[in-house]
Amino acid sequence: MLCLFDTNPTRACPVRVCAGLIALAALATTVAAQSSDIPPVGPTGQGDYIVPTTQLIHPAGQTIEFAARPVDMVLAPDGKWLYVKGHNALIVVDARTWKIVQTLPYHRTGASMCGIALSPDGRRLYVTTRGNTMVTAEVATDGRVKWSGKIVLPGPGGKGSSFPCGIALAPGGRLACVCLSRNNTLAIVDVAGGKLLAQVEVGVAPYAVAIAPDGSTAYVSNWGGRRARAGDRTAKSAGTDTVIDERGIAASGTVCVVDLTARKTVAEIPVGLSPAGVALRRDGRVLYVACANSDTVCFIDTARRKVVTTLNVRPDDRLPFGSMPNGLGLAPDQRTLYVANAGNNALAVVRLSPDGRQAAEIAGYIPTGWYPGAVLATSARLFVANIKGVGSRTKHRGRRGWNSHWHRGTVSRLDIPDDAALARYTAQAKRDGRVPQTLRALERSAAAADAVPVPAHPGQPSVFEHVVYILKENRTYDQVFGDLPQGNSDPELCTFGRDVTPNHHAIAEEFVLLDNYYCNGVLSADGHSWATEGNVTPYLERSFGGFSRSYTFGDDPLTYSSSGFIWDHVLAAGYSFRNYGEFNQTGIKPHADYATVYKDFIQQAGKIRLTVNIGVEKLRHYSCLDAPGWNMNVPDVLRAAVFLKELHQFEAEGHLPNFIFIYLPNDHTSGTAPGHPTPRSLVADNDLALGRIVEGLSRSRFWPKTCVFVIEDDPQNGYDHVDGHRSLCLIASPYTRRGEVISHFYNQTSVVHTIERIFGIPATNQLYAMAPLMTACFTNRPDLTPYRCRPNRVPLAEINPRAETLPPRERYWAQRSAALPLDLPDQVDEDTLNRILWHAAKGADTPYPARFAGAHGRGLAALGLRLAGPDEMPQPFDEDDDE
Repeated sequence: MLCLFDTNPTRACPVRVCAGLIALAALATTVAAQSSDIPPVGPTGQGDYIVPTTQLIHPAGQTIEFAARPVDMVLAPDGKWLYVKGHNALIVVDARTWKIVQTLPYHRTGASMCGIALSPDGRRLYVTTRGNTMVTAEVATDGRVKWSGKIVLPGPGGKGSSFPCGIALAPGGRLACVCLSRNNTLAIVDVAGGKLLAQVEVGVAPYAVAIAPDGSTAYVSNWGGRRARAGDRTAKSAGTDTVIDERGIAASGTVCVVDLTARKTVAEIPVGLSPAGVALRRDGRVLYVACANSDTVCFIDTARRKVVTTLNVRPDDRLPFGSMPNGLGLAPDQRTLYVANAGNNALAVVRLSPDGRQAAEIAGYIPTGWYPGAVLATSARLFVANIKGVGSRTKHRGRRGWNSHWHRGTVSRLDIPDDAALARYTAQAKRDGRVPQTLRALERSAAAADAVPVPAHPGQPSVFEHVVYILKENRTYDQVFGDLPQGNSDPELCTFGRDVTPNHHAIAEEFVLLDNYYCNGVLSADGHSWATEGNVTPYLERSFGGFSRSYTFGDDPLTYSSSGFIWDHVLAAGYSFRNYGEFNQTGIKPHADYATVYKDFIQQAGKIRLTVNIGVEKLRHYSCLDAPGWNMNVPDVLRAAVFLKELHQFEAEGHLPNFIFIYLPNDHTSGTAPGHPTPRSLVADNDLALGRIVEGLSRSRFWPKTCVFVIEDDPQNGYDHVDGHRSLCLIASPYTRRGEVISHFYNQTSVVHTIERIFGIPATNQLYAMAPLMTACFTNRPDLTPYRCRPNRVPLAEINPRAETLPPRERYWAQRSAALPLDLPDQVDEDTLNRILWHAAKGADTPYPARFAGAHGRGLAALGLRLAGPDEMPQPFDEDDDE
């Protein structure tokens, strides 16, 4: 998060720009300039926020910030203490003074997606972890807690992680029901004796549970829906066959009814997709279920065991998917249901019919913090846990630099609004959620229009018929373009400059240099989601306590948005598509290192065979099966050669797919591990592959109608003088402006939005519909000059020396590199890898620029802004103490 004050002395209150990735005055300027009906960013009493989606955040009530992502919470029976389940610690809040009184880390583990409960007397607390335990804590009279034990809940087959989630205590508090996500069961636990009594089979990935007032029945929401049957289309999720649709996205959501006396499931009720939070009326007659991937709340008549009402909770019925309700709070009088809409940063206020079986109306919306995930209601107040809070803006004492995983969540407290206050809140929530702008982005224009690069409205013609989308891995702007004086650059932070990346530099200089572009994602799991879906689901946002169920790379259908992937939209619009490497876990047979694979490629020996493993079935059907995906032992120039070979075939046939996705991951690097390529060699490999692809396209018959977008999936917590989430984006086409620097704010969702606008596709989810189109990067006058690939200046397959041959400091980093897990993208410690890359480029004795790594925001002063709050300023550190 970047938390900023406007230095304009005429303002009375702070203007805060927060992000795990972005935060610049230019964004506020862009937002205001794009809309005449949204007022300029200004004070509302508590501080204004701008988040990566370009949404504004003015949370109602009072807000507390802390170093965690809060995913669940429970209020003490007497209302004095609020217990918040963070991804890394339990936070105890005095609900009266609204101050944090304790932060208690978990024992060597993180938290699961949800699950916290308090005994009826308020003296014992239960919290589920990402592993196979439910931890218990004793609560003192002053509200403070102390871990007192754990109850083991074994994973599938009695081994590993069960990933326990939601908890509900039976009347009396001696028995608990716990959802075991990876087991696909509901655990019945004797909490008094600390024993697992039984497991009842339910649906796929059980998430939350509620128990009937008489203790006879439990209701379980199954995030993955029903179990697969013969003939179903399926994909694996944490080892379980999961029902999917033709796009590869989870296609079932259910609620299981469990007889707790017989200990068996007696009914399964279909509901919307990704059923998450549940709330049961006091009389047990109606169960409410938040369906995150359907934007709905289902009302279940528990006696009839069927859905009687399905309520769309979007702020406007015309909006596409993207509200993502995932938490529910039922008022004590049972007359109002509060719905946490993660995508809108708001609570939907639902008035209920007297019997609770219908929604009388959605009375309005209450603005919250970023990504609300849980809500509690008392007779007088609301409490809201905001998962993303204010982004990655927590400084760790004793730790150097900043890290994109150092989250800063929030919890808000507010009085129940009356009708007049709710009306004001509703207007603010819609304004800040950019509902008017999103609706305008969906409008089709009936008027005839000339073809332009990026049409003003969906359905209007574009000059482009082909878009090539290239996704790379993990670089910041300054790491590559810090040596370009024409942009907002810092040469001292440049580690892969022109000598390593001549093609990146040439493309940026011959077309446009974007120096105010940012990644939405902070690691590959969400970075690839932002890049391919323009959204990240609550499933992923809740998983930062530990990706025990899955660290998705196209291999878990529960993680995908119901709005689909960018290729789904392109195909649905009638265009053609071809994938080269995305979501492909590539194998090498026989096993070989990078140098061997490179030699086999150069000599065209044909001794090496690459295997394909694409988890999204539909994507596989449109993929080139010769194109490698993730595997750091495969050269990017080989990936480029596969594409160029097919490009020559397309030339001969006279047809090029309308949409092409190319994955070039080697700028991730393997550090300085002995036997692996040097960091500069892998980045040079990536650069040469990019140059060859752009040259090949620019010299093809398709170039006059082709546009190339190149981005990173995430910035890997790298160093950059503006902010560690600033990254690089290249745009090459005949209609791209030549030799200009564009400093408009753009992000990953801008790229998705712009590509789909080129194809005339209305945005299919709210999160990228509101992203600014990249219109400023184009001109209506084409320049067909082809691009000339620059040769590499760094040898490819330049191998790191053996550790024992190195001086002590270099040997230290070589040994640290050798210990890095590189099987999946971004499984390494980001700070460690960035230090390795820095010292490899600058020398082992050159101090690491820790103050410029991650979400520091130090480059904002030049934009007339300053960091807010001494508690959020970096702590002193010794720059010379790298190790």
